[in-house]
Amino acid sequence: MKPRIFVTRPIPSAVLERLAARGDLQVHHEDASLKPGPLGEACREVEGLLAVGVRVSEEVLSQASKLRVVANCGVGYDNIDVAACTARRIAVTNTPGVLTDTTADLAFALLMAVARRVVECDAFVRQGRWQRWEFGMLWGADIHHKTLGIFGFGRIGQAMARRGAGFGMRILYHSRRRAPEDLEREIGAQFVDRETLLRESDFLSLHCPSTSETHHAIGARELSLMKPSAFLINTARGKVVDEEAMVAALESKKLAGAGLDVFEHEPHLHPKLSGLANVVLMPHLGSATGETRFKMAMLAAENLLAALEGQRPPNLVNPEAYP
Repeated sequence: MKPRIFVTRPIPSAVLERLAARGDLQVHHEDASLKPGPLGEACREVEGLLAVGVRVSEEVLSQASKLRVVANCGVGYDNIDVAACTARRIAVTNTPGVLTDTTADLAFALLMAVARRVVECDAFVRQGRWQRWEFGMLWGADIHHKTLGIFGFGRIGQAMARRGAGFGMRILYHSRRRAPEDLEREIGAQFVDRETLLRESDFLSLHCPSTSETHHAIGARELSLMKPSAFLINTARGKVVDEEAMVAALESKKLAGAGLDVFEHEPHLHPKLSGLANVVLMPHLGSATGETRFKMAMLAAENLLAALEGQRPPNLVNPEAYP
């Protein structure tokens, strides 16, 4: 008898076909998040859950007595109650690696857009305000040979650093663990303490996971240490930044600008963010290309199938769940 599998959103048909060939597949066909009650109800007889943009909480797990694996379609897994899964011997997996370069591309695109005021300039032209060329019109900030600070030096942080190096930028980073010296030499990155990173960065790009340790890691104190000419880029998680403090710094010009793909209470914005001209906003699209989303979905499916077939999944988040 094939194991029952539930997929929480529509994903590419080739991935669904692979799952259907090896399991009894059910799919939630609306591209919208299921609330805990309906999700738990849908998982009552399910052994494998492929989670795409949903929160898998204790409430959900308490209804899913047969669940053996939660395969998250994403590298971050703060939407999964991993401790509760581990207590129930439920494997949790994620999709690292396949979205590294795509997310770093977007982070650097946000950096360039906010530094050179691309969104402002686009609106300026579309609104018919461009009447003549002026020497002092819409000046931005140089990127080349500036200092790029990376907070969190995992795969995506390293990929971001390589992009900065291509622009001749000085690369500083701070991370919980220092990278190997040969990697530092290859990228041209220098490990520094957090205060040095904040004080010396012209662009600070966040690439750390969302944990209790990183909650509001960038708050009023940290922002006060940054240069008034500096820019903050966040493609990590919204809760890493104290949004209220960031908005205050942007309003008071104690921070030059921000490029944001994630928000503290997304999809809800801080009420003042949308009115700030020195901010570029995106709706959490770090990995949103056709190629990468396909790879993510397929990797999540392979993780799920491996677990259901008694193998140790390749991207296991909670090895403690295995005896």
